[in-house]
Amino acid sequence: MSAASDSGSGGLLGCESCGLVSVDVTGDDPTLVQHCPRCGHVLHGTKPFAVQRTWACVLAAAVLYVPANTLPVMVTTSALQRDEHTLLGGIHELWLDGSWGLAIIVFIASIAVPVLKIGVLGLLAWTVRRKPQWRRLERARLYRLIETVGHWSMLDVYVVVLLAATVRFGPLASVSAGGGLLSFAAVVVLTLLATWSFDPRLIWRDPPVTSTRRDGRLA
Repeated sequence: MSAASDSGSGGLLGCESCGLVSVDVTGDDPTLVQHCPRCGHVLHGTKPFAVQRTWACVLAAAVLYVPANTLPVMVTTSALQRDEHTLLGGIHELWLDGSWGLAIIVFIASIAVPVLKIGVLGLLAWTVRRKPQWRRLERARLYRLIETVGHWSMLDVYVVVLLAATVRFGPLASVSAGGGLLSFAAVVVLTLLATWSFDPRLIWRDPPVTSTRRDGRLA
């Protein structure tokens, strides 16, 4: 679909709520708001401030990813000692104990998937502005990939929360969630918000065409 079909008078707008396609009657006036005639949802050619919101969530997730891996996500307390377990430390212990399959699952859910989402979302937000025509089909497939696997990022959080809520060994020992779990959960939520904020329609939108006057200046 060309840029002329995305916005401007005579273009088409798809409703994100019910899917009805309507003719854009707002033209180039940003003050006009058009609603879906079937469900009343506000119609947009693209999500408002999609790139800015994506960058904000991606940068915040990248910052919080550091304490998520350095602070303990689970604390075990017994009568004799108190142990703190980080994500990487827990994966290492699982691997040494021979639970290789579980260690790989936790590594993918807690390390690989967040890094993949942060990197891919940053790439998508950057290429929309800097390289809009670069490998559009591949970028669209990358977005669908992270949108699909992103929901499994909460797997590690669920495991730790369930352990902290159910595993109690009487007054002598217990398991509780550590500070790193909050940071990791924030990373997961921020990457989900970044995925939701990004508009994949921007991948297919052509940059605005600028004309050159006879004196060589841009019109």
